[in-house]
Parts: sequence; C-alpha cells; structure tokens
Amino acid sequence: MEEQKRQKFSEIKAGLDDAESLIRKMDLEARSLQPNVKAVLLAKLREYKSDLNNLKSEHKRLASANSNQAARDDLLESGMADAMSVSANQRGRLMMSTERLNESSDRIKESRRTMLETEELGVSILQDLHQQRQSLLHANDTLHGVDDNISKSKKILTNMSRRMSRNKWIISSIIVVLVVAIALILYFKLSK
Repeated sequence: MEEQKRQKFSEIKAGLDDAESLIRKMDLEARSLQPNVKAVLLAKLREYKSDLNNLKSEHKRLASANSNQAARDDLLESGMADAMSVSANQRGRLMMSTERLNESSDRIKESRRTMLETEELGVSILQDLHQQRQSLLHANDTLHGVDDNISKSKKILTNMSRRMSRNKWIISSIIVVLVVAIALILYFKLSK
C-alpha cells in the first residue's frame, strides 16, 4: 500500500514537471509571436502557471503529510521495539543528516530559482533581438526607397544636363547666324 502511494506521488511529480516544462516552452514560443496574439497567449499562460503552482503546492502538502505520517509510523514501530536502545550519538547523527538534507534541498531550490531567472532573462534578450531585427529590416526597406529616389534624381539631372548642352548649341547657332546676317547687312549697306 505504501509503495503504491509513493509510486503515485512520483508519477504525479513527473507529470507536474512535464507540465512546467511545456508551459515554459509555450511561453518562449508565445513571446516570439506578433504583439496582439502574444498578449492573449501570455495571459492564458499566466493562468496555466497559476493553476500549475496550485497543483504543485497541493502535491507538496499531500506528499509531506504522507511522508510525515509514514515517518511517524516508522518511528513508532521502531521506537516501540527498542526505545531505550537509541543513543544520543545516533540521534545526533540523525539530526545532522536531516540538517544536511534540508541544506541540500535549499540549495536545489535556489539553483532552480536561478535557472528560471536566467531563462526569463534569455527570453527577454530574445525579444530585444527580435525587435532590433524588425528595426533593421525597416531601415533596410527605407534605404532601398531612398536608393530608388536617388536613381530617379540622377536620371532627371542627366536629362537636364543634356537639354542644357543642346540649348547652348542652339543659342550659339542663333548668335552665329545673327552675326553673319548683321555682317551681310553692313557689307551691303556700306558697299552701296
């Protein structure tokens, strides 16, 4: 009976860990989506996280109550058999072991918290990189537009330069014709 309880508790713990991993993956995926979709999904994910935390705390409460009951039963059984034979040295070792176990548990919790903070920081950095990528793509599009405008301006200036050269030739030709005409008129006037 006790073995079945332990097995069920370990199965539930594994399921909760899997659910937490999936929620983290969904969180990463949701943060990389468009802002209007991202807001809705992140709100749902917060609900899921809250539900998961409630389930975890309930599991922890039941597991500690179950382990406390099992430990109490074990202590009572062994304590009744040889209550007088337990020495102060054994109690001291048991207390030290319990204390080391608690310290290890605290270190594991702290490591897990640090890991989650690091993961959140990574997600934040990925979001920043995504926004910077979007800015660069927008700047690239704008640059292509400016490049097109410069090409059009260059064509217009080339055409204007050609027209100016043609107009200079036309004006020069008109001046030459006028000078020749004036010279001819003067020649005929003076020669009579």
